[in-house]
Amino acid sequence: MGQARILIVDDDPDITEVMKTVLENKGYTVDSAEDSDEGLEHLKKLRPDLIILDVMMHTTREGFTFCRKMKRNDDYKDIPVLMITSIKDKTGIDFASAAGDEEWLPVEDFLDKPVEPETLIAKVKEILEK
Repeated sequence: MGQARILIVDDDPDITEVMKTVLENKGYTVDSAEDSDEGLEHLKKLRPDLIILDVMMHTTREGFTFCRKMKRNDDYKDIPVLMITSIKDKTGIDFASAAGDEEWLPVEDFLDKPVEPETLIAKVKEILEK
């Protein structure tokens, strides 16, 4: 596939920086956005190969909203999304079981934070190879 471009949309700068470093060390080009508005700007401008998306940013549902809007847009619906979040800790709900549901959670996969670097790399590689 060559060097894939990944967009991280997450409001936690520490987590974003760790993921960015891990991914760049594996040869990926990584951009980041602090919220869904900035994420949408980057999406339009950069057209990433993969989006890593948090759920809880300015609102507890911001990532869900961003993902649903993106997947309903013909220009972006084929860009895979890996949702990485700690929402399970906050709600007790296991959203991972709903990953792939086109209406409720239209993401390729879902991981709970914190994510080990090896797990992140393996999941990114798996999604990009599909």
